[in-house]
Order: sequence, then structure tokens, then C-alpha cells
Amino acid sequence: MITAELLSLLCCPETHQDLRLADAALLESLNRRIASGTLKNRAGRAVESRLEGGLVRADGKWLYPITGQIPVLLIDEALDLRREE
Repeated sequence: MITAELLSLLCCPETHQDLRLADAALLESLNRRIASGTLKNRAGRAVESRLEGGLVRADGKWLYPITGQIPVLLIDEALDLRREE
């Protein structure tokens, strides 16, 4: 579980924008794309594991996955949300 205190300390590694927790509807949409094999991360690799959670950049363009309750704040692992709008 990402606490509010931890969330306030985290930021996007690329732009240093604030991050917020992804809502259930967004996660479900991304998980459907993962199941269909159509979701790729920023590095172009197919995402194979269902998302447990995610952190959305303040501008809403990228999501950093949460795996095993640990935020993966690597630029290449980010997921493009511009297709989700």
C-alpha cells in the first residue's frame, strides 16, 4: 500500500512532476490491453503482467506501474496513457 506520506515524496523521474494513484477504471482498461497483448511500455516491450496499481504523472500522460507494492519509477517502464483518454 502506498501511503499518502510516501506518495508526497515521489515524483516522475523524467519531469519531476507530482504523481497520483491510478483509479480502478484506468487500471482495468490497461489490464484489458495487457490481456489482449496490445500494451507496450515506453521502451517498446510488451507488458505481460497484470497491473496491481500505478502512479499517474500530474499531466496524465504516463503511468508508472506498482509491482509487489513497490513503485517502478523507471522511465522505460512507464505506460503511455494518451491512448486511454
